[in-house]
Amino acid sequence: MPKVKNKVEVLAGKKDLQVNRRSFQPFDPLACDFLSSMSGELMSDPLAKQYPDVISFAYWCRRAHLLSMKEQFTDEYIRLGLGCVFHIAPSNVPINFAYSYAFSLLAGNANVVRVPSKAFSQNSIVYHALNRLFADQKYEAIAERSVFIRYEQDDEITGELSADCDARIIWGGDSTIHTIRKLPIPARSIDISFADRYSFCVIHSKSILQANEQELSRLASKFYNDTFLMDQNACSSPHLIVWLGSNEEITAAKHRFWHHLSMHTASKYDLQPVNAIDKYTTLCRHAIDLTEPRTITTHGNYIYRIHLKELPSAIDSWRGKFGYFYEYNTEDLNSVAHIVTNKYQTLTYYGVDKSLLANFVLSNSLSGIDRIVPVGQALDISIIWDGYDLIRTLSRICDIQ
Repeated sequence: MPKVKNKVEVLAGKKDLQVNRRSFQPFDPLACDFLSSMSGELMSDPLAKQYPDVISFAYWCRRAHLLSMKEQFTDEYIRLGLGCVFHIAPSNVPINFAYSYAFSLLAGNANVVRVPSKAFSQNSIVYHALNRLFADQKYEAIAERSVFIRYEQDDEITGELSADCDARIIWGGDSTIHTIRKLPIPARSIDISFADRYSFCVIHSKSILQANEQELSRLASKFYNDTFLMDQNACSSPHLIVWLGSNEEITAAKHRFWHHLSMHTASKYDLQPVNAIDKYTTLCRHAIDLTEPRTITTHGNYIYRIHLKELPSAIDSWRGKFGYFYEYNTEDLNSVAHIVTNKYQTLTYYGVDKSLLANFVLSNSLSGIDRIVPVGQALDISIIWDGYDLIRTLSRICDIQ
């Protein structure tokens, strides 16, 4: 890739961009050991401890978790990685690029990773850890299969990298994906696109009313992690809360839940003035544009709640940031099935039986919802993501008969 070499900034890995394309088997011991060492590097870095997303990635890479995933991955076939995977990370979720790399490495691939062009502080911590590990002769085979690059949007560079990959992973909004897909990849290569998605939360009011103060405090902390840690920018962060129960139960449950969340948020969340203004502007715009009957409740500048009496089918186009939520009351979860399209990714829940949630998806033949997880696990990323089994998708079968 001679043209690309002088146009990109290499942050970690192969300086000449010429990665070794020979594949490993999924969950190769060296790849697992490398990621486990990455976990140790980050956990012991004082700077990393300032960033919850870096520590979350480090925790994800710990040896016990990798071995657990390996044990769950059972396959009767011989598998090898596809070859070289080109990653295009999202611009608004800093550590996402590291997960994307880890998935592909565990699948057995060499990797060229385009990181966000914005210089996030927490990303620099990861680059430094990668370079320390790449300098260790023990991980030479990983180093020669890895490169992390940064460049401003440039179709010529992206096009050249795309033309030389065996798989391309695109994270971003719909328009970004459409633009990049116009740049061809080799005939036998594959595209995996993680597009803009929408997520919501279901809470049973009786469970809130039955919970003690300590349980509600824990719930508030978990919901905070799902939403405020990423300012609701993550596709898996909920924007809509569906409350189950009678009107009386829901009213009482809302009072308890939002009281605890507002206290937790006020003590934890650093709401920047520009974000507060942006949130208020969104509120004004929605007050004008949203035709459905609604009322508005605020908890200082930290939490805005829009109560909808009717749930529009295009609710996924109405999104908030920095603590901006829509609420809808119902006694029957099936009443919200009409809103679920293939844009829906994660459903978080509290106090709802799993069988009811499974029936909701199956009986309504929903085209969306790829994940159903308890409140507090919205941001927990795994090798099963957006409906893809990434280890199988990023590896190939050698069929011996």
